[in-house]
Amino acid sequence: MASDAPSVQLGIDRLAANRFRELAGKRVGLITNPTAVDRQGNPTVRLLLKAPNVRLVALFAPEHGLNGDLPAGKEFPNMTNRETGLPVYSLYGPGPTRKPTPAMLKGMDALVYDLQDTGCRTYTYISTLGLAMEACANAGVEFIVLDRPNPLGGVRVEGPTLNPRFKSFVGQWPVPYLYGLTPGELARMINGEHWITNSCKLRVVPMEGWRRSMVWKDTGLRWVPTSPNVPRSESVLGLAATGLLGEIGGLSIGIGTSTPFECVGAPWMKGKRACEYLNGKNLDGVRFSPITFTPARGMYKNQTVPGIQIWFSKPATAPLYALNFHLLEMADKVFGQSLFAQATKRGQSFQMFDKVNGTDAVRHDLQAGRPATEIIAKWRDGENRFRKQRAKYLIYE
Repeated sequence: MASDAPSVQLGIDRLAANRFRELAGKRVGLITNPTAVDRQGNPTVRLLLKAPNVRLVALFAPEHGLNGDLPAGKEFPNMTNRETGLPVYSLYGPGPTRKPTPAMLKGMDALVYDLQDTGCRTYTYISTLGLAMEACANAGVEFIVLDRPNPLGGVRVEGPTLNPRFKSFVGQWPVPYLYGLTPGELARMINGEHWITNSCKLRVVPMEGWRRSMVWKDTGLRWVPTSPNVPRSESVLGLAATGLLGEIGGLSIGIGTSTPFECVGAPWMKGKRACEYLNGKNLDGVRFSPITFTPARGMYKNQTVPGIQIWFSKPATAPLYALNFHLLEMADKVFGQSLFAQATKRGQSFQMFDKVNGTDAVRHDLQAGRPATEIIAKWRDGENRFRKQRAKYLIYE
């Protein structure tokens, strides 16, 4: 923890400071993974096990598992946690199990949610959040969110708003791709906007000292990887800026390097020319420098490829999701590599691409050859509507 940085107190810190009053006398379940730690690094599960007059009876694990080390999309079964002897219920289990069942919640008074999120709509922890709220509403179980920062800050709202026709586990709620809410604020919005069948009895234990202008590096908190490909807080910025490119192919986005999502390359790319083009756009708060790297995974596995490194000088306000489209345009205009057209020619399915965007409008725009600036401009009305819609659910001004 940086000694000169402000120290944000997390929801779990506030819960402990209140002597776990909100959980007193209750049988409790906990949705958790390694990101659930207090500001000193103590795991929430251990704190609840030691808490007076609180009975922790079960653990629930989201995508990537209880230990946070499973690859994206890997399902896993229920199990018993060796360290605690508690049952671990999979919320990313074989088949359709994506939310707690009545049997899992039986005899429980409250289900606690403590997961660090990335602030991207497609990151499935927020799907788990709302679906668990819905399950608790139907079972008459209280739902308690121990709040955590949005690592991208609480100001940025960017990208297309999800069209309900494209609702999926990587896009569950009608919010922009980057929605600028903490988990607690989003839970309030899910409940208040009736995005789940029945509203649940919701309690949010808020943070102290967090401001909307803060990105992760401003919080004074240590980053715990949210999943294998998000090892650093900077990885979250890259995830938003290049993650969509992974649904198209033709480029390495640094998966299998020490800086996943923060570099982009391919054998045909010349880093200096790519950087000259991208830096010439004068995008606010983001710069590019030439690099070579050797990804251990993906289509250029174990090949040393030239490319670019992305640097965010203004991580709270720099465009993120928009960068995916500027990078696609760079590949086409500078190197004659129309990656979207190549993927179409390969017969690639764009089903996941549409789900990630939350709409098929982006795909249609790319197929029509529309420029990045035009695609990005189409999001603005939806972004502004969402800012107004979310206002009454904000906890931190």
